[in-house]
Amino acid sequence: MDEQVLPDGVRSPAVEGGSANIELRHLRAYVALCEEANYTRAAARLHLSQPALTRTIQQLERLLECRLIERTSRRFERTDEGAELLAHARRILADVDAVAADLRSRATVEVGFAWLLPTTWLAATRRRYEALGGRITLRRVDDPLAALDARSIDIAIHRRETELPSHLESRMIATEQRMIAVAANSPLAEATDLSWADLADQPLVVNVVSGTTHAGSWEQSDPNRPIITCRNFDEWIELIAANRGIGGVPALARSRAPHPGVVYLDIPDAPPSHVYLAWHAKPEPSRSVQRFLGVA
Repeated sequence: MDEQVLPDGVRSPAVEGGSANIELRHLRAYVALCEEANYTRAAARLHLSQPALTRTIQQLERLLECRLIERTSRRFERTDEGAELLAHARRILADVDAVAADLRSRATVEVGFAWLLPTTWLAATRRRYEALGGRITLRRVDDPLAALDARSIDIAIHRRETELPSHLESRMIATEQRMIAVAANSPLAEATDLSWADLADQPLVVNVVSGTTHAGSWEQSDPNRPIITCRNFDEWIELIAANRGIGGVPALARSRAPHPGVVYLDIPDAPPSHVYLAWHAKPEPSRSVQRFLGVA
């Protein structure tokens, strides 16, 4: 069975008839013409030129080897065959549209994240989206924004505050308390009453791809401060455990990412970090992504 690519990108299966194929575009054009009873109005409704609509109807008549519309200047009138086709065409189109709508409603949205998913938000969003018939799959990637830009995921969850390209859009979904992670054998592990400013000269481990904390997270920082960089959370936590430096991390790391070589310290005046969703805004996102954003 052949298929036709429609203007909206949906592939239209063809219905075999005679030596050629009747396509959904023929049926849609014919139904619109019958309902409007006027070529000009039907062409406008279908976003076609009038000659294009006329050619489509004539092609349908050739495929069926019968006349569907009586040619008269006084009125629009269907033949008996045309009336019979109209009833079947409406049923066929309704069935196809219903199936397409159902499949779209059950579409899977792939959500990419680097580390430490905001579980409360995710549970609520998954419940609401799946209540609409959709599905969410999670994919662990080192750089969610790069994966989103490459279209290997539909939605990126990220914490890194960055300027996005014009075709991507972002929305903040959560604010998180920030802690400091230090090596278990570091003198800081036993320190009390630390302030954020007290840590401005400490060697700092920075996840340059998806981390939340960098030298600029302090208003005044030692320009000679050692900065140790890495590219993912696993490297980051191992560098902390090796006492290469301290690192900032959302508070949920204490329960979600325990490590025998790392101690998490509460810093009362630590600036909060934020969680963002990002998606492709240009071209317009798919219906499933729009539904996800609606419940997220």
